[in-house]
Formats: sequence, structure tokens, C-alpha cells
Amino acid sequence: MIVVQKYGGSSVATVAGIHQVAERIIRTVGLGHQVVVVCSAMGNTTNELLALARQVSPAPGRRELDMLVSVGERIGMALLAMAINDRGVPARSFTGSQSGIITDESHSNAQVIAVRPQRLLAALEEGHVAIVAGFQGVSRDREVTTLGRGGSDTTAVVLAAALDAAWCEICSDVDGVYTTDPRKVSQALKLDTMSLDEALALARGGGRVLHDEAVAYAHRHGVELRLSATASPGAGTRISVPPQPPRVAALAVDAELEVFGCEDPAPLLLALAAAGARVRSAGCGEVVVDVRNWPDRAAFHVPEGARSQGRVAVVTAVGTGIGLQGDLCARGLAALATAGVPLLSWSAAPETLCFRVAVNAGDAAVAVLHDALVSGTGAA
Repeated sequence: MIVVQKYGGSSVATVAGIHQVAERIIRTVGLGHQVVVVCSAMGNTTNELLALARQVSPAPGRRELDMLVSVGERIGMALLAMAINDRGVPARSFTGSQSGIITDESHSNAQVIAVRPQRLLAALEEGHVAIVAGFQGVSRDREVTTLGRGGSDTTAVVLAAALDAAWCEICSDVDGVYTTDPRKVSQALKLDTMSLDEALALARGGGRVLHDEAVAYAHRHGVELRLSATASPGAGTRISVPPQPPRVAALAVDAELEVFGCEDPAPLLLALAAAGARVRSAGCGEVVVDVRNWPDRAAFHVPEGARSQGRVAVVTAVGTGIGLQGDLCARGLAALATAGVPLLSWSAAPETLCFRVAVNAGDAAVAVLHDALVSGTGAA
């Protein structure tokens, strides 16, 4: 049985952390599993490399940025392989290209178009732990590419699908999915289970523990996800295909969104695409852009007829069928009004309720909505 495990940058940030991860992998091997590991860059290596690039050049090209930042994951994978080999368990490291991850040509935000994992399968058959550099692949033109924000999670999920793995475990310093960020709302509850529909809606709403591209791929290919803490033996959260009964499962707040108004959306959408922007939503005379992974934001010029309306925060409640239950939306709207949190707009879809507020009111809004829609409902 093949199991894919992904370890985030915080898990391998130090030599001690690498040794801890090595021990955890070996315990998994001891349970009789063939293990493929996806490794992130150590700690803040990627950000440090990006900062170094901008000291050298004020506007570095995306091709060269991919060549630079892909080094971080390669360092992590090689060190982890050394730690496992020293414990008497054979391990072999592979870059994204060696793992057979084929992407399109979009540097800094490439999309996976094919996976050819023959070398990984051969390593597993020989009894090795296969360790893969996350966040990267190779284009059809044989160029090094990176997968953008959450790219190591995407690497893990696409490999799990290609290898027909039993599950894909995302290991980090978080022990699962909570009903909202427990650092902001002390009443947040950890979820034991979650459907892939709910997880996808939460990720698209800005839930930081999940990355939307990875969850979307898992959703399309039926990959079971498990979110666990690297340092804890707890079960974490299991995310699988079967839907959950109707409930508000979780809430996320995203304050890294910029709204652009426009009469004709075509020129704005073309300009955003050329600048490498990631559009979150569009319609009714506006386009909402995720500003987290936008390498060319400083060079972007708003086309004539469009204008930036500034940043906003959006609180997204997710759950099976909740957008079709008018009482839930009414309860959320009433709670915000009672708490004095000004509402800019709201919308509903089958699995989501979205409440837009001022950028500095996001944390207050998610606390109010969590109390109104989740606390005391037995969501976990």
C-alpha cells in the first residue's frame, strides 16, 4: 500500500526538525507502507531567496525566479534522504522533473498537465523511501517551473493520484482542520472528518490550512486527504469523498483580496492575466483578485475604464447545502448587525455563505459569525 506524506517548511525548518520527520517516516514504513514523501523548503528559505533576488534586480524575470526558488526544496529533500539513510532505511531523493511532474509553461504559477512517476515506482519496488522536492516540475519545453502558492501540497496530491495511493497525508504544525482559525477564535473546534466538497469551499474561501488547487485536484481524482501534526500522533482531520450531513462545517476569513471595478471586464481580465494575477471571482461590474501570489503586482497598470476599489475581507462559511437554507444566512446577517460590524455585501451558493466586510473588520466578523453559526451546534 502506497502512502504519500507531505511535510511543510515549518516541519523541516531545523536539523532537529528533519530528524523528527525522518523518525516519523520510518514509523510509517514500519507499518508496512511504501512511502513517498514530498518535502518543502526549510523554514523561510523561499522568502529569503525571493528577497535576495530583489536585492539583485528590482524586477527579476519569472523564469529565473523559478530557477532560484526551486533550490530550496532540493536542499530539504536531500538532507531528509540523508537522515533516513543514516537510520538504516534506504531513501532516494528526486527533483520535480525526475519525479515526472509535467507542467505548462506558466512560470511561478504552473499547472500540472501530466505525471509520469516511473522512477518513483521503481524506487518503491526496490524498497526505498522516495523523497520528492515539492512545489516544482518541468514544462513541456524542459524548463524548470514552480507551482505557486501551496505548490508542495499540489505536488503531494498529484503524486497520490498518479500512484493510486491509499491516502495523502499533509503534515505540518497544525493538527487538523478547525471550524475557524483557533488563534482568532478560542471556541474553534477541530473537525474529525470533512467532505472534499466542504474542504474545497473552505480552501477557496481563504482557509490557510488547505490550498485550493491541491484540494480541487483531490476532489477531481477522488484522493483521500489527511491533515496531521508532524509532532503529534493524533488522528488529525480526514477529508474524503462522502458528503457530510447538512451543517456549517467551518469558516475562513480572507483579507488579502483586492477589488477592481469596471464597465467592460475584458480589458481588465486580459491585463490581470498578463500580469500573473489570480482572479478569485468576477461579475456584476467587478473583479476580485487574490494578492498573495501575484509576483508582478508592482508593475501592473489598471487599464482605462477600470479602477481599484482597494482591499476587502471576505468571511466564507462552508458546509453541505448551507447556501440553500435561508435561516442560516439570516442568522449570520442578524449577528453582524447586532455586533455592529458593517456589511459591504453578501452572497450564497449551495456550499457557501460569503460576507464581505472592510479589510480591518475581518477578524471581528469571523468571530461573530462563528458564534452565530457554529458554536454550540455540534459541528465537530
